[in-house]
Amino acid sequence: MNTTETLNAMTLARLSYYNLAMVRQLYDAAGSATAVIDNRNHLSDIVPGASPRLAELLRDCGTMRARAEEEMNFCLAHGISAIDLSSDSYPHRLAQCDDAPLVLYYKGTADLNQRRVINIVGTRRSTAYGADLIHSFIADLTALCPHVLVVSGLAYGIDICAHREALANGLETVGVLAHGLDDLYPNAHRETARAMVSQGGLLTEFMTRTKAEKINFVRRNRIVAGMSDACILVESADHGGGLITADIARSYDRDVFAFPGRVGDPYSAGCNNLIRDNGAQLLTSAETFVKAMGWEGDSQLDKARQQGIERHLFDDLTPTEQAVVSTLEANNDLHLNMLATQSNIPVNQLTAVLFELEMRGVVRTLAGGVYHLIK
Repeated sequence: MNTTETLNAMTLARLSYYNLAMVRQLYDAAGSATAVIDNRNHLSDIVPGASPRLAELLRDCGTMRARAEEEMNFCLAHGISAIDLSSDSYPHRLAQCDDAPLVLYYKGTADLNQRRVINIVGTRRSTAYGADLIHSFIADLTALCPHVLVVSGLAYGIDICAHREALANGLETVGVLAHGLDDLYPNAHRETARAMVSQGGLLTEFMTRTKAEKINFVRRNRIVAGMSDACILVESADHGGGLITADIARSYDRDVFAFPGRVGDPYSAGCNNLIRDNGAQLLTSAETFVKAMGWEGDSQLDKARQQGIERHLFDDLTPTEQAVVSTLEANNDLHLNMLATQSNIPVNQLTAVLFELEMRGVVRTLAGGVYHLIK
């Protein structure tokens, strides 16, 4: 780590809170935070038309520099990494965004530049429907793509549900905070946050002693969106932070998906409207998501198909699996609902059984949710 560059980036970041566009323009033109600081007495030579007020603040940046040094000492004492924009550890996807923070503070173990990164966002007032969607989606996604980093905002509702399901399924998960790493909001999620530090991490652009003010939550949404390949919206009212994140993700040319909800449900209106207006792709399952993202080559299911894994003998099947096979032997190519009726297996249980059979090369999915027994 280049400590001088990081300290200078931390100093500039204090200014960027109020004029991020100009500070980032200076940074890009000069090539580094150190170059900006070193040339602070003639900024107009770097960027003609640089803000006189910004130039004045930079000329007398001693107080901000002292604050940066204080923060650096706190980081060193508490196992926190200060990651400036020039660092290889900085999220590469986020670095491509014009409004990316100059510095991030990170406590955790996950690689922020994993091959596959998604964010899952939505309402703070989630329902059992949203929780069930996340439970099934992350469990199935883990089976298909076992190395995906799940990002969210550690808020109530959809966020915390996504973090907890990721932890339960062995996926790494990162929470992006709207305050410094000397505190945690909401405090009720402290135990989950503690688990995330060793199976993911906590990330923020804010120094310690920063309060979780409303504007900070909006600012952190751009980090959630920018560091991910795709944004997945699960339950949202007509207005809310999840929709803001989805909108930012689209502006960054990220893929945006939304689970639909029942017409008239207040916390599905945002998702339904977004799908209707082509602001998000309709999402119904982890498998459709993997296909839409072109991640099939990474999926365990795809590998099983490519390798032509031999089907287990029928006497290796569980009684429930045998019931499915027997039903398809009698009448092949059945839709999920018809298969559930004829095999007398509840749909929620049948879905898991069919996935296992597909992994083992016993059945395969046809268009329209029809299941075919491979003979």
